[in-house]
Amino acid sequence: MVRITKVHTGGGDGGETSLVDGTRVKKNNSRIEIVGLCDELNATVGMVLMEINRLVATHSDGGQRITVRRVQDVCNSALGRIQSELFDLGAELACPLESIPEYMELLDENDSDRLCEEMDTWNEELNPLESFILPAGSGPIANLHLVRTVTRRLERAMVGMKSELRPLTLQYVNRLSDWIFVMTRWVSYRLGEEETLWIPKGKRSKGTVEMTKRQSKNH
Repeated sequence: MVRITKVHTGGGDGGETSLVDGTRVKKNNSRIEIVGLCDELNATVGMVLMEINRLVATHSDGGQRITVRRVQDVCNSALGRIQSELFDLGAELACPLESIPEYMELLDENDSDRLCEEMDTWNEELNPLESFILPAGSGPIANLHLVRTVTRRLERAMVGMKSELRPLTLQYVNRLSDWIFVMTRWVSYRLGEEETLWIPKGKRSKGTVEMTKRQSKNH
């Protein structure tokens, strides 16, 4: 276990920081950028967990209560694991590829494959997509969409350093974004929320005109 007794050192006051191997780099270094994005992603996952655990079961008949508890149990377990895996990933990203220490426990194929297995399990409960989904919904749903976009931002930054990273790290982050998308749909379904679907411009404009006419008649 890591034991930290002092946080402030003054070593970064000049805009530099250290990689795991002791190499000093500027804080706007590409590797530090992806480490920071990984940290940001982890923080957004924490926001989702906060929202999930704030859900209140208001029905006394057991139905909705069971549904909310199921969502909380699954998300606390799965997202809690993801937070630890993101910490593992961040530690690796903070190391030059050629100097990753032997003691460091790295993400492996099992971690990456698990994401696919969980996606397949959740997908079995969901209807096929008939349109693109807009990032909207209640607190947990909207924040899950945010997690997905931050994951893709991390992935884009990592692609820029592809030759300096283990291929599996990119695979993991790519699959994680898909995993978050499917989890978002599953949580929406379990909580009884309708997904907000994208409507193409032509159909959207026609629908807006018809709605305006109906509202005018009502007034």
